[in-house]
Amino acid sequence: MDLAFMQTALAEKADGGYLRNRHCVDYEQESVICIDGKHFLNFASNDYLGMRQHPQVLQAWVEGLAQYGGGAGASPLVTGYSKAHADLEAYIAKQLNREAVLLFNSGFAANQALCQALFAEPGTIFADKFMHASAIDGALHSEATVKRFKHNDILHLRSLLEKYPDERSVIMSEGVFSMDGDSAPMQELVALSERYHTSLMLDDAHGFGVLGKQGGGTVEALSLSQNQVPILMATFGKAVGTAGAFVAGSQTLIDYLVNFARHYIYSTAMPSAQAVATLQSLKLLSNSKARTELMENIQFFRQQANAQGISLTDSDTAIQPVIIGDPQKAVAISQRLQTLGVWVTAIRYPTVPKHQDRLRITLSAQHSHKDIQALVDALAIVWGEL
Repeated sequence: MDLAFMQTALAEKADGGYLRNRHCVDYEQESVICIDGKHFLNFASNDYLGMRQHPQVLQAWVEGLAQYGGGAGASPLVTGYSKAHADLEAYIAKQLNREAVLLFNSGFAANQALCQALFAEPGTIFADKFMHASAIDGALHSEATVKRFKHNDILHLRSLLEKYPDERSVIMSEGVFSMDGDSAPMQELVALSERYHTSLMLDDAHGFGVLGKQGGGTVEALSLSQNQVPILMATFGKAVGTAGAFVAGSQTLIDYLVNFARHYIYSTAMPSAQAVATLQSLKLLSNSKARTELMENIQFFRQQANAQGISLTDSDTAIQPVIIGDPQKAVAISQRLQTLGVWVTAIRYPTVPKHQDRLRITLSAQHSHKDIQALVDALAIVWGEL
């Protein structure tokens, strides 16, 4: 294969300001990361509650490794499904008042598996325009016809449901949207799904662990039943601080996925030690003060940023975007913040729509008010230079 097309594609990315690069983290401690020997306040992590470094979670990893070894050794349908997996599934099912739960290695795999298994035959998927790439890719690679409604636009969704009636259909939304930090109008989505006899599928990757009295996410916070949200996906790599994902719903749904979800059937199971650590994290989260501390940090940041005249969106979650509108300018601002000791990632197309390039600030319970004030002061300096 002639690889010249790769260089051309990369050059086009660079010219447009969209070229992606990785940064190797040397180490980190609480809210500070070290990259290339330099230290930064980290405002780019999805570890919203600081569970990734919790001593009891780390200890659970060690104990799990001692008991089960480093990996699962096989797919879940061979010998890879352990008591650690079963215990984690049972705990989540009870926490969320669902009949059953199925574990996946990632949220990307879970969303792909759901779309492709549920729509191995033709049907219709109605997806929010800002739905995560994993769900959109899964939908586009299924046998479903995909109709995307304007972000959080109930009237547009209703018009599509009326125009394209289908007995085999699903409405897809996120609980908390990963790039904008806003929340879905869940009650309206539930009402539409009931009215038009379609199922509601919720990706709660950024709500699970943060929302709800015990960290059960959007469905717990709003007391949404299994009948109202029959297909629920969430991940462990954000607020829970480990890795992997799950799908929760009826026993029939889970049995169906066990038999038809290729991403589950043909993948080695998540390491049992990971399941042990995840269960420990969830138990700690159920009575944690970290969610309150996070909400206080969000409020403090927004107050200080507004006082400095920094333009924010309406997000009241840990995800606080600052819209720049130009990819090269967003990268330049991110790099300027680094010179001030603050790490904030520039997010560009195609992750977000064109001309919606932004700084994606993420707050954590680990941040002190002093950390947040340093962020705001740095933003104010850069804001004044624009």
